[in-house]
Amino acid sequence: MKTNTSPNKDLYAQVTDSIIAVMESGKTSHLTWAQSGDGLPRNHQTGAAYQGVNVLLLWAEAMTRGYTSARWLTYRQAAEMGGQVRKGEKSVTCVFFKTLERESENEGDSTEKADSIRLIKPFWLFNLDQVDGIEKPQTDEPRNEFQQIDAAEKVLIHSGAVIHEAGENAFYRPSTDEIYLPERTRFSSEIEFYSVALHELTHWTGARHRLARDFTKRFGTEAYAFEELIAELGSAFLNAELGFSAATIPNHGGYIESWLKVLKNDKRAIFTAASQASQAHRYIMDLVDGVEGTSEQKVA
Repeated sequence: MKTNTSPNKDLYAQVTDSIIAVMESGKTSHLTWAQSGDGLPRNHQTGAAYQGVNVLLLWAEAMTRGYTSARWLTYRQAAEMGGQVRKGEKSVTCVFFKTLERESENEGDSTEKADSIRLIKPFWLFNLDQVDGIEKPQTDEPRNEFQQIDAAEKVLIHSGAVIHEAGENAFYRPSTDEIYLPERTRFSSEIEFYSVALHELTHWTGARHRLARDFTKRFGTEAYAFEELIAELGSAFLNAELGFSAATIPNHGGYIESWLKVLKNDKRAIFTAASQASQAHRYIMDLVDGVEGTSEQKVA
């Protein structure tokens, strides 16, 4: 077993560098976060989907190495399930955060207060393609195009967002809390239409009365580019949930240089962007699930 982590390298910097490499590799054409419609990467033992920056790390590793499975395991989990990671296979480094409580004395008295420290920790995963002795799960019957489009349409409708299909540009207008999209017939495909719609829907989640995203203090003039990165990732996560290949937004290449500037200036920026995108993804799907659950109760 080999791990892809240098113990002497800052984990924030290591993860950021790997994401920058993915972005730079697509700089001249387009950036695609995932190559297939296999959904979000999942832990094969627990079935849980990975979140935040780990999704990007696993997608990047799968693309780079040509893995066909969206399932991942730690070395120990593979052994517990009766499998064996093949000799010489390299892992991909993912991260989790751990909060430690530390007691400290207040100055001038004997009372103590608890300070919390947030630590970043690595863990290592192997793709199921790298493991012998574990049968790959039978994939669900893939959704046909009609089912995918129907699911995407439900997301737009059940989100409750006000969406207008008119004009030539796609944008979210905070002042009126409305999304504007060109008519869907103007797009090269319905998948492209939904990808752009989900991008704008991610922007919509950032309103003050929803997730209240505002990074102007942290990123200054680069805050707009940072919000675009969040929306791009949110669209990719939602695309994966719906079974589409993660599509790209039109003229998306123009954003990449801005994103690279932000990431190179702040080694923690990609962690924040991916976390915010995951929150937006979950916020939207919770709205959809809530509407569908209410509908089922009425039918029952």
